[in-house]
Amino acid sequence: MSKCEQCIVREFSSLKALNKDELLQLSDCKTSYTIKKGETIFEEGENVNGIYCIKDGICKLTKLSPNGKDQIVKLVKKGELLGQRAMISEEPVNLSAVALEEMQVCFIPKSDIMGYFDKNNQFSMNVMRTICSDLKDADDHMVSMAQKTVKERLAETLLYLEETFGKSSDGSLNVQLSREELSGMIGTATESCIRLLSDFKKLGLIELNGKKIVLKDSSKLKRISE
Repeated sequence: MSKCEQCIVREFSSLKALNKDELLQLSDCKTSYTIKKGETIFEEGENVNGIYCIKDGICKLTKLSPNGKDQIVKLVKKGELLGQRAMISEEPVNLSAVALEEMQVCFIPKSDIMGYFDKNNQFSMNVMRTICSDLKDADDHMVSMAQKTVKERLAETLLYLEETFGKSSDGSLNVQLSREELSGMIGTATESCIRLLSDFKKLGLIELNGKKIVLKDSSKLKRISE
């Protein structure tokens, strides 16, 4: 079992404020899991009662719309935490988390982590900053959905996927989303997303090979997204 003080999550999350003794205590109470691609970490409306540390892999956070379609709200990568807001507000999670690839995660129960809010002020501030940042991202996403066209949102999303998650050795986006998942990110019908991707390909902006997407002209995509 890996120790929390040696974990990548500590470097990029609120846990970086905890000292060595506090991290050793967390190591004794955490539970490690392997989540397979397509498996659910938690579902919307569930009482999680703790936080999940993403050691490796990527998951999608989704919201079920009234018409029964999953809207992808955010993608979460290694080094991030899940469940902080629900843990503090003592409410069920308002999103579902589903693995996009095999993941390594650790679960820390609420009872073992809430004490650090009283003992470690910097930890409390880090958690608050993370939640504020998530709210800012949600505001920005809402404005984008309301003011930008679907074409602009698709260009913006493709650039975001490359900038945030990088490229594979063949130049394609590291995150391989189905057309349905990609349409869920930009808030449109799957058919519209497929048609726009085909248009981008004809314009020489991208290459398509199954689920793989290669960005060929990021500068033009950037202009479209603005």
